[in-house]
Amino acid sequence: MDSSGTRRQNTRRKLFDAAVTLIAEQGFSSTTVDEIAERAGVAKGTVYYNFASKTVLFEELLRHGIELLANALRAAAEETAERGGGRVDALDAMIRAGLDFITRYPALMQLYVAELWRTNRAWQSTLTQVRQQAIAVIESVLREAVAEGELSEEIDIPLTASALFGMVLVAALDWQSFQPERSVEEVHAALSRLLQGRVGGGRRV
Repeated sequence: MDSSGTRRQNTRRKLFDAAVTLIAEQGFSSTTVDEIAERAGVAKGTVYYNFASKTVLFEELLRHGIELLANALRAAAEETAERGGGRVDALDAMIRAGLDFITRYPALMQLYVAELWRTNRAWQSTLTQVRQQAIAVIESVLREAVAEGELSEEIDIPLTASALFGMVLVAALDWQSFQPERSVEEVHAALSRLLQGRVGGGRRV
């Protein structure tokens, strides 16, 4: 039998899934708690038992989603290191992990990108914090790559990390919206070539 903690996690996951789908379909303001509860197959009171309000639910949804993405990127880098791959190999693996994540959670990432540029939301501070968690994973690999001589010391690590993160997000959303006939392997190959060509050079002597 599931523990109460496991049941609650499952319920929250259902609510997250319902909320992200509805909000992607009709916007945050137009989505009601009643609709979220109905889509999740739970009572309205269950929503308020788990989250104080719709705003809190959405804030936790964004936090949960980006933390999952950061964990996926970190796991990809660690698995590459365990196989003996270099840091640029790890960055390439992180690109693939990011594409796979966005393929699995397209509505979540559409919401994330949409909300990232709005400054009047209650969850803006949370969004900034969780974004930095994902960026920090990439920054750590870039620092290691520079230290090992795989990348040039001239690289601006924070900006490069943000650029790689943004490249994956925008390319994946563009792919799904306008080029859905392409496979994830094709998209990964294109981004991999871009990575190797633009930031893959070693230190200059």
